[in-house]
Amino acid sequence: VQLQASGGGLVQTGGSLRLSCTTSGLTFSSFNMGWFRQAPGKEREFVAAINWSANTYYSDSAKGRFSISRDNAKNTVYLQINSLNPEDTAVYTCAAHYSPAGYLRDTKIYYGYWGQGTQVTVSS
Repeated sequence: VQLQASGGGLVQTGGSLRLSCTTSGLTFSSFNMGWFRQAPGKEREFVAAINWSANTYYSDSAKGRFSISRDNAKNTVYLQINSLNPEDTAVYTCAAHYSPAGYLRDTKIYYGYWGQGTQVTVSS
């Protein structure tokens, strides 16, 4: 199983980014996909999750500016981030949670597969 995240970079405050996570080696339809982030000196935190039916779940801090989506034909999940601010600076990691029933979770322990992360840096 492989999860490959991309799309991070250096962006100015107010800008936008679209992160992608391409998966292979898993039955995509049986997995919820999630995005987490870890800022310097902080714990990894949940950002958003989506199931096969495109039901979504966001952390309180992500509501409004973040949008998770998936392309089931491409086995890929996306995270659109708008109105970026320096507090969004972090390594963003995608993860897969085996859940044929599609129950969305925000706890890391449910996610059995993780990508390598992509760095997002927001300058002020």
